[in-house]
Amino acid sequence: MFDAVYVEPKKTANAVVIWLHGLGADGHDFEPVIPHLKLTDELSVRFIFPHAPIQPVTCNNNIAMRSWYDILELSEIRKINEQDLIQTSTTINQLIDQQVLDGIPSEKVLLVGFSQGGAVALHTGLRHPSPLAGILALSTYMPREDNLKSEASDANKDIVIRMAHGDNDDMVTPRASKKAYDDLTKLQYNVSYNKYPMGHELCLREIRDIGLWMNELLA
Repeated sequence: MFDAVYVEPKKTANAVVIWLHGLGADGHDFEPVIPHLKLTDELSVRFIFPHAPIQPVTCNNNIAMRSWYDILELSEIRKINEQDLIQTSTTINQLIDQQVLDGIPSEKVLLVGFSQGGAVALHTGLRHPSPLAGILALSTYMPREDNLKSEASDANKDIVIRMAHGDNDDMVTPRASKKAYDDLTKLQYNVSYNKYPMGHELCLREIRDIGLWMNELLA
């Protein structure tokens, strides 16, 4: 299981947000976002921010850093080590299963990810065997999209998917995320796409929009 930052609500948790950071960051990266989401008092959300393992990343001159999977080539849709992604996805599934054992219904587990973490969230959520609350994919792309049709979980065919991307993102192009949106739309997923005037980052308006969405989704 990955080490993680756990932020517990004041009351007993009745929902869980698992938020996956981007390449080279760690689980503390999005911890400061929580207050800005302005979640209602009725929600009692446990936030889990896992730390990716430290490993060499081929496209970064084999420098070791926190990474959910090895990136072999910085192509528009990243060329990746698919077995790394599958192994990471398996571990995230175990984390979800542990939350269910702790009393949180799988339908109240929301997967969130930024950049590389967003790719993991999409890959994992669409294949998870139990129904989840939703997937929030931020500034990202969809890996292994050619395999989705055969690997997709029936339990999550109606999952709510929200995507968001910066118009000025020069790290992961808007084209890459728009392709993921188009692929999901063709497969008749319930997916929305939101654009913001920013680079490879989150902006305050986006965070507030996410908070409104979470309030409705997890209510």
